[in-house]
Amino acid sequence: MSQQSYTVEVVVENKPLARDPEGETIHHNLILKGGYNQVTSVRAGKLLRMSVDADTPDHARGLVKRLCDDLRIYNPAAHICQVRIVG
Repeated sequence: MSQQSYTVEVVVENKPLARDPEGETIHHNLILKGGYNQVTSVRAGKLLRMSVDADTPDHARGLVKRLCDDLRIYNPAAHICQVRIVG
């Protein structure tokens, strides 16, 4: 089977019960002061987008998940890491 190029996104965000000072600052100091009172909360995170050569989408996703775990791209005690194929 020949390899294809896949775009893989990694979303890293704080766990739901963890404080998110960056999200709180954006919410209070920008959104609410800007008059967007319908927005009730903001959670900030980090997005990584990678191009990966792999045989299948599942292989590309697994490779990136393993990379994130092995290289400590996130802290599993404090963050949630979601890996998904895009497009």
